[in-house]
Amino acid sequence: MNMRENDKPLVWLHGEIKTPPFSQATRIEAGYLLRRLQLGEKLVLPHSRPMPSIGARCHELRVNDDGVTWRIIYSIDPDAIIVLEVFAKRTFQTPEHVIAVC
Repeated sequence: MNMRENDKPLVWLHGEIKTPPFSQATRIEAGYLLRRLQLGEKLVLPHSRPMPSIGARCHELRVNDDGVTWRIIYSIDPDAIIVLEVFAKRTFQTPEHVIAVC
């Protein structure tokens, strides 16, 4: 899908979404959800939730893979969707080093 004039660009600060380690289906799902964000949609659970512990405009995108739950921490800025971190979540809490990086 081509970008339109009002679409927000994706800006990657850290992490990537590629196969492997993402399965192809999960990579496509993550891309689809990020595209929806670019179009201005506000995603809610089960796909996304706010992360006020990181910042006012920060959110956690949730994508499930074969036995792995991927998290994409992003910020909704006025002119872009900024991807802050991509990681496999293995515990209930977001790791402290991820919060510090973001």
